[in-house]
Amino acid sequence: MTRWGLIGASTIAREWVIGAIRAAGGDVVSVMSTSAERGAAYAEENGIAKSVTSVADLVGDPDVDAVYVSTTNELHREQTLAAIAAGKHVLCEKPLAMTLEDARDMVSAAREAGVVLATNHHLRNAASHRAMHDAIAEGKIGRPIAARVFHAVYLPPHLQGWRLERPDAGGGVILDITVHDADTLRFILNDDPIEVVAISHSAGMGKEGLEDGVMGVIHFRSGLIAQFHDAFTTKYAETGLEVHGTEGSLIGRNVMTQKPIGTVTLRNADGESELPLDHANLYETALSAFHAAVRGEGRASATGEDGVWSLATGLAVVKAAATGQAVAIETGL
Repeated sequence: MTRWGLIGASTIAREWVIGAIRAAGGDVVSVMSTSAERGAAYAEENGIAKSVTSVADLVGDPDVDAVYVSTTNELHREQTLAAIAAGKHVLCEKPLAMTLEDARDMVSAAREAGVVLATNHHLRNAASHRAMHDAIAEGKIGRPIAARVFHAVYLPPHLQGWRLERPDAGGGVILDITVHDADTLRFILNDDPIEVVAISHSAGMGKEGLEDGVMGVIHFRSGLIAQFHDAFTTKYAETGLEVHGTEGSLIGRNVMTQKPIGTVTLRNADGESELPLDHANLYETALSAFHAAVRGEGRASATGEDGVWSLATGLAVVKAAATGQAVAIETGL
């Protein structure tokens, strides 16, 4: 059984990841919060035996095998490297870091230490996206030539905080949501992005110049172009992902979500049909793959390298929106 420590007494850990760890056969044995009071309360509320106030205390605990990092973005690098140096496997929230150099350092450190480093890109674990990936691989829409992602949602009040107020922590919709689009498209298409154009704006939620909405187009290595719209401000929109090929289209609805829901429709010369979807908790799927990787059986569903790719795309979108120019996507991997 893999025993976990949490760096960050976070909402996402409470709502999704703690339960997924346990459902996938692991246990959560410690949580780190810089506030002793908050950490103790969080531990009691979530059935965690220990709470500590420093990263060193958590990663130095011999009872901890793996660490989940869900602090604000600017802290990910140092906390992940500390865990890796202590020989712990790491599941890190996206984006992996604030710069590509830092993200590559994390990947290199994990490789040298022989530990698993994964990025918490949950969407590639959805039954909808796996079905789309398989349908494309089987040639059901011919050669993919275009895609559309609509991932504009409303950021609930309890999550608004730093995402809308702190550029120093990597706030804004691009590093929060667009990175998920990039990873999901890479997974579904088995293709890599090479260039992006984008325009961002603030519709009244983002502060200090932080964007709360963005639209753009990503150019992929195969020649495919993908349109995306991400936002924190839309209370009544639905999410979706479409891929259009030379012989058909895949239409995903309500699929850019943490919940195991949504539908995928295949449209081609034979007409219209629903793809069968075996919905399951996305995070439980991710944690099962992570635990298997720790045992040396396969790989994490989204690796550290996958996290570098999504960060590279997100940073390119930020630059493209700021400059009004097309920006090449380069990972340095």
